[in-house]
Amino acid sequence: MAEAAKAKQPKRFAVFSRVAKYFREVKAEVKKVIWPNRKQVVNNTAVVILAIIIVGIVIGVLDVVFSSVVSLLIK
Repeated sequence: MAEAAKAKQPKRFAVFSRVAKYFREVKAEVKKVIWPNRKQVVNNTAVVILAIIIVGIVIGVLDVVFSSVVSLLIK
């Protein structure tokens, strides 16, 4: 019986029901998320900042090395 009621709905209402269903499912999934505590966030942030600094240093060193090699080749 519910199937027949859905079949008679206009398409625009079917779209709204699908959008509503999507947001209900999103809400249910967000409730399942285990959010990190403050200590974990601070620790992960420190790790990311340290990784950025290390990668920056490596890229800087490579830039100096390659630019000196190119300048030696040009001379």
